[in-house]
Amino acid sequence: MSSNQQESHLNRARASIKFILSWHSNLRKPGKTLSDLGLIGLVKPYLDTLIFSLNKLNSKVIRISAFGLVSRGKSAVLNALLGEKILQTGPLHGVTQYPRSVYWHPGGKVQLELVDTPGLDEIGGESRAQMAREVSCQADLILFVVSGDITHTEYQALQELRQLQKPLILVFNKIDLYPDMDRRKIYHKLKQLGKANQQSQLLRPDEVVMVAAEPAPIEVRVEFTDGTVDYKWETPPSQVESLKQVILKILNREGQSLLALNALIQARDASSAIAAKTIEIHAGQAEDLIWQFAKYKALTVALNPIAVLDVLGGMMADLVLVRSLSRLYGLPMTGYEAGKLLRTILVGSGGILLSEIGSNLLLGLNKSTIAITYGGNHANITTYISAAVTQAGIAGYSSYAVGKATQAYLERGCNWGKLGASSIITEILAEVEHNTILHRLHQELSLKNR
Repeated sequence: MSSNQQESHLNRARASIKFILSWHSNLRKPGKTLSDLGLIGLVKPYLDTLIFSLNKLNSKVIRISAFGLVSRGKSAVLNALLGEKILQTGPLHGVTQYPRSVYWHPGGKVQLELVDTPGLDEIGGESRAQMAREVSCQADLILFVVSGDITHTEYQALQELRQLQKPLILVFNKIDLYPDMDRRKIYHKLKQLGKANQQSQLLRPDEVVMVAAEPAPIEVRVEFTDGTVDYKWETPPSQVESLKQVILKILNREGQSLLALNALIQARDASSAIAAKTIEIHAGQAEDLIWQFAKYKALTVALNPIAVLDVLGGMMADLVLVRSLSRLYGLPMTGYEAGKLLRTILVGSGGILLSEIGSNLLLGLNKSTIAITYGGNHANITTYISAAVTQAGIAGYSSYAVGKATQAYLERGCNWGKLGASSIITEILAEVEHNTILHRLHQELSLKNR
């Protein structure tokens, strides 16, 4: 992708996250009720995530996390990329107990943050494993380090990472410990991983790279000029140039777009969580509000004898209900947006509103006719009441359905719209080229949403 296109992706991601933050800015305003204050405490971590994502976009620092089981050489791989031994390595399990990040400047204007994480399979290290997963959620690119045939635990971890919709490179480390034939056999098996089922294929062949981050020392024979011979141990240089080139190729081709996409995924999840918490904490008030409008609409429609006003009055009541729920949840909605929501509900609610409109017209015309031709006939009064009660029941039920549909729309729809995170994610993925990691993610999302 061109640099201009990548910059456009960054700018759209920034605009989306700023929009989401402004959307929830009312949570910080004074004069809140006890339930609002409780909500602020619940959603603060998600607001912090939104702010973090925006700051990350502004800094343009791309985060690469090394991920995998213990003793696979994650720290050694990062040290080899850095060209110096900064991160601690050792023969014992669990040398890396907490995430640690270092900055890498491989050349040019590219600035990367390399994050070393604890192994996932440490005994008694469940909290460190959880920490590693949280770090991987914030990563723009993941290096999954193995050191031979992949284990069942590693395969499960790879599947979990694919669920995060993150680009991934499988790093086959410690190749110096394998004879050439065994090395090629393992490498071939890793490249074929998941190929039998294209819908769940974990890796493409070009996403597997062989390295020797910290080769084992070898004994070297030294001959001196006087003819004497000695032997000493020397450590060969690391073999990570192929990995470095793969990383730089990906970042030059789509690095800023990956940064934008990851920030949007985090923002989407945070915004969804805020919406869900908001819906949950105001559940009782919302239920009361919906029932209040259902009863009001039922009564109004029942008492009104003019057919056309039944329909118009019912639609107006639904519009007011939509906007009232929006105000209760603190989610701004204009009259135009409320009208769009009603049209959405009209199409997707199984014909409830269409049935209501039809019944209102038929029953309303019947009521109007009875009111005009009353003439003191008591039978007409009975028919009028029967039509009014039926019409009121339909109107009340439809109002309740509108209220429930509005709740679901406000919870799910917070990420859609012109600047919604999900909308921008869809736009970015629709623009990516076929030879990119982002295109792979696009395919995975398409399969997931079928």
